[in-house]
Amino acid sequence: MNTKYIFVTGGVTSSLGKGIVSASLAKLLQARDLKVTIQKLDPYINIDPGTLNPYEHGECFVTNDGAETDLDLGHYERFLDIATSQANNITTGRIYQSVINKERQGVYLGKTVQVIPHITNEIIDSVKLLGENNEYDVVITEIGGTIGDIESLPFAEAVRQMKWENPKDCLSIHLTLVPYLAAAGELKTKPTQHSVKKLQELGVQPDILVCRTEHELDQDIRSKIARFCNVSSDSVIQSIDAKSIYTVPLLMQEEGLDKVVIEKLNIETKEFPDLIKWKKFLDNQANPTKEITIALVGKYVELQDSYKSIIESLNIAGVSNSCKVKLKWLHSEKITAKNVAKKLEGVNGVLVAPGFGERGIEGKIETIRYVRENNIPFLGICLGMQCAVIEFGRNVLDLKKAHTVEIDAETPHPVIDIMEDQKNLSNMGGTMRLGEYDCEVKKDSNTYKAYKDTSITERHRHRYEFNNKYLTFYEENGMIATGKNTSTDLVEIVEIPSHKWFTAVQFHPEYKSSVETPHPLFIGFVNACLD
Repeated sequence: MNTKYIFVTGGVTSSLGKGIVSASLAKLLQARDLKVTIQKLDPYINIDPGTLNPYEHGECFVTNDGAETDLDLGHYERFLDIATSQANNITTGRIYQSVINKERQGVYLGKTVQVIPHITNEIIDSVKLLGENNEYDVVITEIGGTIGDIESLPFAEAVRQMKWENPKDCLSIHLTLVPYLAAAGELKTKPTQHSVKKLQELGVQPDILVCRTEHELDQDIRSKIARFCNVSSDSVIQSIDAKSIYTVPLLMQEEGLDKVVIEKLNIETKEFPDLIKWKKFLDNQANPTKEITIALVGKYVELQDSYKSIIESLNIAGVSNSCKVKLKWLHSEKITAKNVAKKLEGVNGVLVAPGFGERGIEGKIETIRYVRENNIPFLGICLGMQCAVIEFGRNVLDLKKAHTVEIDAETPHPVIDIMEDQKNLSNMGGTMRLGEYDCEVKKDSNTYKAYKDTSITERHRHRYEFNNKYLTFYEENGMIATGKNTSTDLVEIVEIPSHKWFTAVQFHPEYKSSVETPHPLFIGFVNACLD
């Protein structure tokens, strides 16, 4: 079978949930024994989200091969339980950079370089890269932004060309909004009609419409949409608001989205998806027997998408423990020695989130001091680990003014120092320690009990590390390095064995948690909070 390509576009408004719909369709096709992957095409000119402010773009998700990518790739991995890569997230910046580099190298043999065909060809090559060698039966490509945006035009043209060249192997799904006007008491289809017409003006006829709505679409509404948008009635799919994103695959199955797709692409597959594990997860999620409250301490709590993978990893770990995890969001800038006890009142555990920069760091340190002194289960991630090291140095080892050189280059006790290979870098984008690295774990540690293994691999995104000049002093006084990278001697994990459950990691475990494979460290943390 030739690799099939499915394109998912959005119209009317942003934030309709293209990523969740794409991941849900992929899950249904995967459950029919098809090999499926998803990629995201982002129309902004940044090379990747690595230098984007979380307030603008939310979380930066990191893949095994060290790509800094869009947060939707986190959804893809959590739904499909497969790893993504650099090829799964392409931006306009990467496309133009590649074309310009080729022009400088003389690849185009002196021809005038233009949007068509050079930019569109580069986009098409990036889409087809995942389908090479028939590694996947289906490649789903989500196109960011909204149809009609100026920056999306080359992507739409690339879709048009691929559909024209391979009509039997390409399919277009358009996600739109069908708003409900309370004053009129009616669902309105006109925004969807206009959005489809805009897509048609670009030469792309959608094969399937997925309509986001707060109210059920009756047959009359579906028929009207089908008639005015040139699609069959069974290709008008309702996507009604759901309590949990993980119910969306089942809702899409009820609507027959996967059935319509395999019929239109003439794919031979088993008749019914195998969703036994998925349904068991949803049953456990809907029927928890316990409840805990975990404080999530960070400086981006106004925009919770900044911590999307952490949120989902905690929820998934809770479900695996038949437990509902309630999050208490605490802005680290607003935490002080005077109010920390009040802020943390009633919580069963505390997670100090990753981040960069000085803002809110003292609040994180004060939070860690309180949980250490009051035996509250604690998990620190990346900067959260570095703050734990700073706090222990200041308040246990009496290293006054201990700090990270990221914040205080003149600190007398640089317990967190910049990595050696980072010292002479001038470019900020894509230059951190990124991607998957090995870690050796000590037995008789929280981490070993969670993983049940001494050799693990985890993903990283950082420039600073534990300063090994202080390691002996720390371990003699109760903070132990229970995980190290053996090739670089980098401290990956610190724990306080005398504490109920105090674990902090330099890596990002949230990037490797999925519905069907919950991350062991989050399960261990939730278990500690339950105890």
